[in-house]
Amino acid sequence: MPGRMVGVTRDAAGKEVYRLALQTREQHIRRDKATSNICTAQALLANMAAMFAVYHGPQGLKHIAERTHNAALILAEGLKRAGHRLHSEKFFDTLKITCSVGVSLDETVTERDLDDLLWVFGCESSAELIAEKMGERYHSETNIVRYMKRLENKDISLVHSMIPLGSCTMKLNSSSELMPITWREFANLHPFVPLDQAEGYQKLFKQLERDLCEVTGYDNISFQPNSGAQGEYAGLAAIKAYLNSKGERSRSVCLIPKSAHGTNPASAQMAGMKVQVVEVDRDGNIDMAHLTALVDKHKANLAAMMITYPSTFGVFEEKISDVCDLIHNNGGQVYLDGANMNAQVGLCRPGDYGSDVSHLNLHKTFCIPHGGGGPGMGPIGEVPPRPFLPSHPVVPMYSTNHESSLGTISAAPWGSSAILPISWAYIKMMGSKGLVHASEVAILNANYMAKRLEEHYKILFRGSKGFVAHEFILDVRPFRRRPTLKLLTWPRGCKIMPTESEDKAEMDRYCDALLGIRQEIADIEEGRMDSRINPLKFEVKESFHQLTECSVCLQMAPHSLACISSSNWDRPYTREHAAFPLPFIRPESKFWPSISRIDDIYGDQHLVCTCPPMEAYESPYEEKRASS
Repeated sequence: MPGRMVGVTRDAAGKEVYRLALQTREQHIRRDKATSNICTAQALLANMAAMFAVYHGPQGLKHIAERTHNAALILAEGLKRAGHRLHSEKFFDTLKITCSVGVSLDETVTERDLDDLLWVFGCESSAELIAEKMGERYHSETNIVRYMKRLENKDISLVHSMIPLGSCTMKLNSSSELMPITWREFANLHPFVPLDQAEGYQKLFKQLERDLCEVTGYDNISFQPNSGAQGEYAGLAAIKAYLNSKGERSRSVCLIPKSAHGTNPASAQMAGMKVQVVEVDRDGNIDMAHLTALVDKHKANLAAMMITYPSTFGVFEEKISDVCDLIHNNGGQVYLDGANMNAQVGLCRPGDYGSDVSHLNLHKTFCIPHGGGGPGMGPIGEVPPRPFLPSHPVVPMYSTNHESSLGTISAAPWGSSAILPISWAYIKMMGSKGLVHASEVAILNANYMAKRLEEHYKILFRGSKGFVAHEFILDVRPFRRRPTLKLLTWPRGCKIMPTESEDKAEMDRYCDALLGIRQEIADIEEGRMDSRINPLKFEVKESFHQLTECSVCLQMAPHSLACISSSNWDRPYTREHAAFPLPFIRPESKFWPSISRIDDIYGDQHLVCTCPPMEAYESPYEEKRASS
């Protein structure tokens, strides 16, 4: 069941906590068997809307609606007094007058605004004379800021340390890039002004499209897809539309290397293609012999190959052009996953080495903040000027009568247009030299970290010349065979992507942390530390979801502040080692986990999150739920 659901569970100390009970990253596990390819939600925009609702509360939102409607009632009465006739006596915030003029109001309208509108329509009365002056209620901005800060304190982010999350490019999102989304000219566009008539937005769209075409080598860009996964689907749909226009509807086989991005197989399945997996060699490159054999076997039905460059194994495919030529020579198209464009910008262009279609993660390479699922923009580009990019019926420039037109991918012709100023600002402020330098430093940083760690961890793939791309994988599989710890990892290991945003000192701190963990593992392996009770381990005798006081004491990592400050400490290692295992971890800079290890079994059995208490509601649904 794809989607996200916040559910209630409890941690090892018995504290009630919340977790994502269902997530949408099933594609990394199930791949071509996945029922969803979704990897991005509109988290930034959702948080903005959520905080607006939290700040005002139910009564405040109702008050806004009443205030807006009352303003419309006052204006309607004034218009009638001035001799105008309304098209309808039923309205909320928008009035349509017989002279075919529309007026739409919102909660920001003031008495003076109403007076001006009344004067325009020839009404001699003022808003104050038509109705009593509208009152307003205020909530404490101080409290909402404190609430947001409390939420922020629970989440480790770039304000605390680097987040080297493989394939997600968690790079700096500067304030100067983010500010434009709050400017009234972008954020408060009048609802009666379509985006295709908004001159400023159109100028931004065209400039950003031109810049992205220059970066990728493509001829056309569509901003319609709302996420990387939606961009993948749109790109594959464009390929199918192109093949259909040539009368090659039988082509349905999609080749995908094991080193490709995890969403690719699921996207191909959703696009109605049959997935064939391509093996990789020991250096992490595509196995050309296996690829050639698969192409020869399926050449009559070959539709596409989806490839990630550099691959998610952290290597640049050395024969990328040969791969593209092989697919083209056998009637297929090449789809390039743009997840790792952060290692390409200014250095190479997909359109030049043979890719036909790509999506671009603006929320990765081009600095729109994400993590926790969003926000997303997955514009797609294509090389030849074919009419197979997404079209839109209400935007003339995107409309097409071509029988094989792709049609719409999302409801909005330019997707999440409100966040496009972020990427526009990033590209303009970096400039061509800055973008090249960013790619070079991202690759340099990854190779520096891989070099520091190589004597203590196995680097899974390096490429034939011994270098990684902008990310690499630490092989942690040997640790799983020992009674030490579990790590949250990809199928083969732990991925690290430092990006260009971090300085050497921060990367050294991260490497020191990993080396410290490795030393603790060695202490367990060599008998210097108890194999059952140690700073890395979590273990209970009883079933975890039946915790007792005696079993709680066996809970080790993670060490919360409540755990460290407890009056009961009977572990064979010190509090200092548990809380501050390395010199750079100091009390004033320590990020404390807010909870201990959570009980997933209990959480899976209690998916419903009830907040506030159910007795505060009176609904038939709750009555049925209680009775069942």
